Amino acid sequence: MKILVTGTAGFIGMHAALRLLAAGHSVVGVDSVNDYYDVRLKEARLAELGRNPNFAFERFDLADRAKVEGLFARHRFDRVLHLAAQAGVRYSLTNPHAYLESNLVAFMNLIECCRHAKTGHFVYASSSSVYGANAKLPFSTDDAVDHPVSLYAATKRSNELIAHSYSHLFDLPTTGLRFFTVYGPWGRPDMSIALFTTAILAGKPINVFNNGQMRRDFTYVDDIVEGVTRVLDAIPPKAAPGPTSYDHPASSAAPFRVFNIGNSNPVQLMDMIAIIEAALQKKAQFNFMPMQAGDVKESSADTTALLEWVGFKPATPLASGIGRYVEWHRGYYRV
Repeated sequence: MKILVTGTAGFIGMHAALRLLAAGHSVVGVDSVNDYYDVRLKEARLAELGRNPNFAFERFDLADRAKVEGLFARHRFDRVLHLAAQAGVRYSLTNPHAYLESNLVAFMNLIECCRHAKTGHFVYASSSSVYGANAKLPFSTDDAVDHPVSLYAATKRSNELIAHSYSHLFDLPTTGLRFFTVYGPWGRPDMSIALFTTAILAGKPINVFNNGQMRRDFTYVDDIVEGVTRVLDAIPPKAAPGPTSYDHPASSAAPFRVFNIGNSNPVQLMDMIAIIEAALQKKAQFNFMPMQAGDVKESSADTTALLEWVGFKPATPLASGIGRYVEWHRGYYRV
């Protein structure tokens, strides 16, 4: 198939595109390659993808409607995998307009083009952050998600709502994937595992928020990509509306679904740091700090629905995944 993957200069986008290329598909990648973090890392990811002759890349901002329409005029995509977004919870506190442009305007431009092109399946990245202030654990797609605690989370929930309206109105098959704390080789340098690894190697203290009283459902990137690629071919069907068709938050009579992709094994922040210390054979220095605005204390994924839908459940142990990340980190950064 010909598949559009947005965000191919990004962490998950690069890994997903590599997997699709390895499976024999042709991939058109789009990314603005902005400077939210080190552009050299983004360019290095694109260089990895560029080794495959079935990869073509276009550099532009998806918030530019004319550019997106031009892309769809030049290509007919069998699938669209939308992974581009302005990431980061804390960054949204000081740069809110970046989230409106990247996460809402760009999303609207893409899904509108998919509607007119009658794209076979529009799959997009949502986030575990949509669960916001929910106290019930593990987070289930059966749960209401009406109380986001960051603008980033609000934009991701908005994507899900827009997707449902397009599935309902135009029979466009859409699937949203709520990712849980993704990590691994080529990972973003602003994520905790990368920040901690860098600081420990440099002999600098690491900032530990909420005094370390946090738990996260760390999910290895290969597991994320496995779930993504399986979902691409699992197209939601349209069903005849019934009395309860629209009572389930993550599905409906429209060709629409939302799934969690997480490891379902939340780990204490201090335990995660201990695993990094063991992999580096070096002790961390700590700077304990209070809870940050927009953060949540714990995340945990109920992936029952994903397992039933595509027969897959993430299972990479954190120690194995961190070991692979540290090996890549030392090689890439030469430390």
